[in-house]
Amino acid sequence: QVQLVESGGGAVQVGDSLRLACGVPGRTLSGSTMGWFRQAPGKEREFVAAVSRSGSRTHYGDSVKGRFNIFRDNIKGGIALQMNDVKPEDTAVYYCAAKQTFSTQQIFTAWDRYDHWGPGIQVAVSS
Repeated sequence: QVQLVESGGGAVQVGDSLRLACGVPGRTLSGSTMGWFRQAPGKEREFVAAVSRSGSRTHYGDSVKGRFNIFRDNIKGGIALQMNDVKPEDTAVYYCAAKQTFSTQQIFTAWDRYDHWGPGIQVAVSS
């Protein structure tokens, strides 16, 4: 069982930057396609970003494109989500997800393609 753990959330102001991290203590996630999703109160889970096993392919949701950057942390063996120029609509619980794949280039944007999830971490953006 893969126990993903998110970190780095908190309260920030409009226009600030924030970096979320996700990993499994003592393990690398090099065999998995990774993704970030978020869910705001009263709304459905939303795709944020995904990165392939190789790290060379990424994909972003329209609402975060150009502001967020997902990348693999090859030192820690996990992934990170750099959030820049945050907006009030970025307020949500953010979830890290993993899907073990053979392909080094494949990415997934649908939440039900992922096998493992973190417990989620809150990000609150105030104006």
